[in-house]
Amino acid sequence: MAADIADDPIPLIDGLGALSGRYDAILCDIWGVLHNGRDAFRPASEALAAFRRDGGTVVLITNAPRPNPIIRDQALAFGVAPEAFDAVVTSGDVAIGMIAARGGAPLHHIGPPRDLALIAAAAERGGVAPALVGPDEAAYVLCTGLFDDSTETPEDYAGRLARLAERRLPMICANPDLVVHRGHKLVYCAGALAEVYEALGGETIYAGKPHRPIYKAALERIAALRGAPVAPARALAIGDALRTDLAGAVAAGLDALFVADGIHRGELYGSGAPDDALQRLLASPAPRPVAAIRALVP
Repeated sequence: MAADIADDPIPLIDGLGALSGRYDAILCDIWGVLHNGRDAFRPASEALAAFRRDGGTVVLITNAPRPNPIIRDQALAFGVAPEAFDAVVTSGDVAIGMIAARGGAPLHHIGPPRDLALIAAAAERGGVAPALVGPDEAAYVLCTGLFDDSTETPEDYAGRLARLAERRLPMICANPDLVVHRGHKLVYCAGALAEVYEALGGETIYAGKPHRPIYKAALERIAALRGAPVAPARALAIGDALRTDLAGAVAAGLDALFVADGIHRGELYGSGAPDDALQRLLASPAPRPVAAIRALVP
């Protein structure tokens, strides 16, 4: 059912209700769609809650580099309504499996201490805790973000990443996002460091969107919730980032709804969004959604 006529304009819809009858399940991004890192967007919760009342299943899918219970609690604390979703799947969940698969191999962590929950969860799953070591003793790198994303930039990591690349250490990137909005401020994510690492010749393994493992995990969760798999044509991915949300949905064979008021809003408009700016942003070779919406509303 995915749109494939690249010259046709992308429909701009007024609300999720214009599409929801076509789908049994939604895979919805969190940051930029349901909240901005500080406050929830109430109409977005109302839109997903209405979809669920009509029999749909909603799994929130996010590149947050932490186990899903932490992100669920965070979303609720920001004001996302509990009736808006059935479950949460994070890139952190996928990264936990990658760490556990490496057993007790020592790792070097780049990121804030709050993300060490991934390592504890991997130890619980695999039965052995990997040792946290310096870059010279590590067998691989786990990158969950910047140590202080409020003040640092990827340039601050140039020397560290160059030394790791010289050792040819594989890097697990637990959050492929380059940047996110925190309130009205843009902050760098682990994906920005992974991009630098790849440019230095380093091997990077991505846990989240746009890569397939997180979509596989989300669709498996939907199947468990519904008691049967959902056909790809009956699942809709909602997100605000071309590089991750839309590209990942298209690669997974899913339709996508693009939320314009998210990460790309600065490229689209100041006080008002001209339709031609939206069409230029979504023109080929950009991944093509079935529709766009200013903000997620019922």
